[in-house]
Amino acid sequence: MSDEAVKDWEPIVRIAARGEGITADGRHSPLSAPGDLLGLDGSLQWGPHHVEPPCRHFPKCGGCQLQQVDDQSYADFLGQRITGALAQQKIDAPPLAPAALSASGTRRRASLHAERQGKRMLLGFNEAQSHHIVDLRMCAVLDPKLFALVDPLRRLLHPMLRDRRAAGVQMTLVDQGVDLLIEKVEVDGLAAIEGLNDFAQAHGLARLSVDDGYGPQPRWEPEPATVTLGGVAVPFPAGGFLQATAEGEAALLAEVEAIVGDARLVADLFAGLGTFALPLARTRRVYAAEGARDAVLGLKAAADRSQRMIGIDHRDLFRRPLDAAELDRFDVVVLDPPRAGAREQMPALAATTKVRRIAYVSCNPSTFGRDARTLVEGGWRLERITPVGQFRWSTHTELVAAFAR
Repeated sequence: MSDEAVKDWEPIVRIAARGEGITADGRHSPLSAPGDLLGLDGSLQWGPHHVEPPCRHFPKCGGCQLQQVDDQSYADFLGQRITGALAQQKIDAPPLAPAALSASGTRRRASLHAERQGKRMLLGFNEAQSHHIVDLRMCAVLDPKLFALVDPLRRLLHPMLRDRRAAGVQMTLVDQGVDLLIEKVEVDGLAAIEGLNDFAQAHGLARLSVDDGYGPQPRWEPEPATVTLGGVAVPFPAGGFLQATAEGEAALLAEVEAIVGDARLVADLFAGLGTFALPLARTRRVYAAEGARDAVLGLKAAADRSQRMIGIDHRDLFRRPLDAAELDRFDVVVLDPPRAGAREQMPALAATTKVRRIAYVSCNPSTFGRDARTLVEGGWRLERITPVGQFRWSTHTELVAAFAR
């Protein structure tokens, strides 16, 4: 390529937050990868990090945004999301550990959308920034046990929905198999009830629940549905939260364990079902605070049965965060807030004087950056961060950060 021709092309240097490539001079190009060359006319020449997408539905399906990039570029993207969020808060990022990426075909929970269109039944993820449903005929991220139910669910849902009506489907892999929750449908009559039971039995479901607007109601559950956390079977509520992949959960837990270290008294805030509290309590005393009633009941039952040393507090940390005096009872604090972060809890964490370390698990780099600024301004030091990519090929970024005094 001549020098004059080279001037007509600009390399893609990184991936932006929404998944499009960016050149050094700020031009954006969708579906590009670092190292690609962007022409003045918008044409693209693939570079060494651009790969063939593995799914026929990409890029129409909104479930994935980055199937065109290789693993190294995807890992770099996760790290850049985190360092960029910290830079916005004027925080120097520490060295990042290698990103923990979950393999394809390992997603163990998913929320799909369904809609009847005459004789057709659409079931899948929505298109990006749209309510249009991509009717899944393959999926590169779902565990095969979940995807195997997609086509049978089309046949089940079709007679249950009127034309142009929509429904929701939540699928989660639990210890006993697939936990299935169908939302926005009504089950009327003996034939419909028997149809659900026959479907659940034929496909070996762990549980089948229906939410007609008044909350999930189990219609089939041969034995109580559980998930194993820290070697303990925990009752799993219909529609409950579970880390997206087993690999991702293991990566998060390993880093939390490393941060907690030899601490004997640990506070686990936003504890959920006990993803961290139960394994940490093998050798430590743990205080677990959680606002969701079903999660609290499940964790309490598991802790009682396993005789783990966990004090469980049904507490809304947004409305009633722990104060500094309460926090000073602990050596280490672990917190895993929802995407909104833990704004209300951060002033007390910044002010605590006896907590030695904080393990902050985040699923939103922006709110993490905001909360990190409160800690740094309070005298905490951000020591290390591990990016975690559970939502393969998506822009969703998770992390575990270690803070110390």
